[in-house]
Amino acid sequence: MFASPRSTFRWAAVVAGATGALVLALGMSGPSPEPGHPAHDAVHSMAGMDHGASEMPATAAMSGMAAGEGLAPELDGYRMESPVGTLPAGGATGYPFTLVGPDGLPITDFAVVQTKKLHFYAIRSDLTGYQHLHPTMAADGTWTADLAALEPGDWRLYASFTPNTGPHRGTELVFSRVVTVPGAVLAVPLPAAAGSTEVDGYTVSLQEGSAAGMIHPLTVTVSRDGRPVTDLQPYLESYAHLSAFRAGNQALAHLHPKNVVDGDHGGPTLSFDAMIGESGDWRVFLQFQTAGQVHTAVLTWHVA
Repeated sequence: MFASPRSTFRWAAVVAGATGALVLALGMSGPSPEPGHPAHDAVHSMAGMDHGASEMPATAAMSGMAAGEGLAPELDGYRMESPVGTLPAGGATGYPFTLVGPDGLPITDFAVVQTKKLHFYAIRSDLTGYQHLHPTMAADGTWTADLAALEPGDWRLYASFTPNTGPHRGTELVFSRVVTVPGAVLAVPLPAAAGSTEVDGYTVSLQEGSAAGMIHPLTVTVSRDGRPVTDLQPYLESYAHLSAFRAGNQALAHLHPKNVVDGDHGGPTLSFDAMIGESGDWRVFLQFQTAGQVHTAVLTWHVA
């Protein structure tokens, strides 16, 4: 499973297993599963959007290289369940879900990872509307993610967690489900790949030499008004949190820099080790904190 250091992209057996299941599902005959069925959530991309690469390629599974993370709602008896398949547009809304163990009971005992028991991500199928949340859990094991207003379209919602019980105790798992937000969908084209971006007066630059299937150094530099930034604050036990979603199939990857945390003195350079399991365009969301405010820099990263 996720045995690599946390600074490396977590392309682990969660996804390798999901990839094999997807290949098998694509080869089966019979009608397509309905929305909300695990096979539908795992295989289909967002309806009404680009389906050009919505299915995970068989070559990724055959080569043993995981194609991404979090595209299935279940693995080895663990699963993500929700009674909700549609959410309203135009206002904040809650998304209830439960994480169930192989014994069929809701999991209520979780390890704390990066200061949280669960990390929740939301992204629309055109890779817009990114949200990174930390939901609360009720005593019965029901989680509720308080989402900001969602635009019409299909959204993939991810839960990243580490159970303290069951056969995968201590292993990070990432599951996802798809929900639809009714209304007229105005898809946003993916911006071209770029080496830098601006956010809240900061310039965030990314230097890398990545190729799919190989570990490469990834360096992020933060500056402001042409001067290096050296007052980054710890955010989730690190100086940054990076989430990336692959265009087409919405495979999720996330990592943290290797830099040792030493108070409010992070920057200007953040170093990562990144292994990309699949080539293509990835939409990157880099979150960092200064003066108590979290900033989210966004850019497109092309992996050869």
